[in-house]
Amino acid sequence: MIRHETQIRVRYSETDQMGYVYYGNYAQYYEIARVEAMRAAGIRYADLEREYGIWLPVVSMNVRYLRPAAYDDLLTLRTFVHPIEGSHLRFDTEVFNEGGQLLNAARVTLCFVDSVTRKRTSAPAWIIQKLAGTIE
Repeated sequence: MIRHETQIRVRYSETDQMGYVYYGNYAQYYEIARVEAMRAAGIRYADLEREYGIWLPVVSMNVRYLRPAAYDDLLTLRTFVHPIEGSHLRFDTEVFNEGGQLLNAARVTLCFVDSVTRKRTSAPAWIIQKLAGTIE
């Protein structure tokens, strides 16, 4: 299993009237986390689409909200990339504040889709191999 961390700072436009991150914006944070985890493993989303004809749509997302994040907070996104199972790729992401408190956690599952046939496909062997390593 791969583990990767990245940080983002909450922008004003991402907050609601209470000054907290609007819950719907966390989906974008999880996307940032998984794109950066894949990049760290040597896999670029843009290359998957342009060069290999692979799409990775989200098929499910389960989130547990524990505490709010606020404007200008520096968040750490800790992402775990699980071994690929057939056509599915699972990411678990935990969001922490600067004090190390867990704010929320999500499980996001994607599937591999051939961009020409628009049908699910198995993960290419080279992706399985790249994601078999460990990244810190």
